Amino acid sequence: MDWHAMISEARARIAGHVRQTPVARVHLGAQTVHLKFEQMQHTGSFKARGAFNTLMQARVPEVGIVAASGGNHGAAVAHAARTLGHAARIYVPQIAGPAKIALIRAQNATLQVVPGAYAEAAARAAEWRFATGAMEVHPYDAPATVAGQGTLMAEWEDQGLDADTVLIAVGGGGLIAGVLGWLQGRRKVVAVEPDTCDALHAAMDAGTPVDVEVSGIAANALGARRIGGICLDLAQQYDVQTVLVSDAAIRAAQATLWQDLRQLVEPAGAAALAALLSGAYVPQAGERVAVLICGGNLAPDPLDSL
Repeated sequence: MDWHAMISEARARIAGHVRQTPVARVHLGAQTVHLKFEQMQHTGSFKARGAFNTLMQARVPEVGIVAASGGNHGAAVAHAARTLGHAARIYVPQIAGPAKIALIRAQNATLQVVPGAYAEAAARAAEWRFATGAMEVHPYDAPATVAGQGTLMAEWEDQGLDADTVLIAVGGGGLIAGVLGWLQGRRKVVAVEPDTCDALHAAMDAGTPVDVEVSGIAANALGARRIGGICLDLAQQYDVQTVLVSDAAIRAAQATLWQDLRQLVEPAGAAALAALLSGAYVPQAGERVAVLICGGNLAPDPLDSL
């Protein structure tokens, strides 16, 4: 696939519907790092990019759209569907948590909360799609989704990204696939996963997608049981390094983002930074590092009690 062309086309297509999110070069402890604050995107994550790109180039049936999600994708699809005038039915697992569930409800989608984790929600969404003919918007393993997410990297480079290496948190792999598709080896990309949600790491070891157990504080965003095929193909092509971080390291990175930058982010949003701050990824001398902050949907919502 010509990912560069697909991502360029996606960027033009969705330009009026997504925000250009801010960037900053900051000092965090002993580290100097270039950050992009994508948690400031519509519905609190990068997922709006892939959702709009998918819907804006598709013929959506009258019955509407169906999506399974750990929370952020569902909110983005619901937002895009409402903006574009389509009905949406979203399946989420109970572990999505009350804040993300409330965010989806606020987009006026039909919401189904399913016992279990993402895989159970995906199964229920597939049943609905087969029964009704609804259009699926896949959260990570579809070319339109990947191209939409890749617009983030194109935008970041236009904002003057000054880095040799980019750290990206990985769940199902749609975001990092888009990043790899745009960069095509021009910068080093490091995949960061919680040590309790390591679908890409396991697949790179096995040479093929494999099922993994999913748990931990970032499971409602990074908890794919199996990495997407598009992601694995690109990760193997560009020999992506994978690193794992603990829940404790993620919590510490969340605290640093708040204490030093007054940025409140969800665990998944802090996972990539956790790799740098914890030493799971150690840059070479002089290596310039960038980190994507990818999600801000905290549970519980810190302002719920106001």
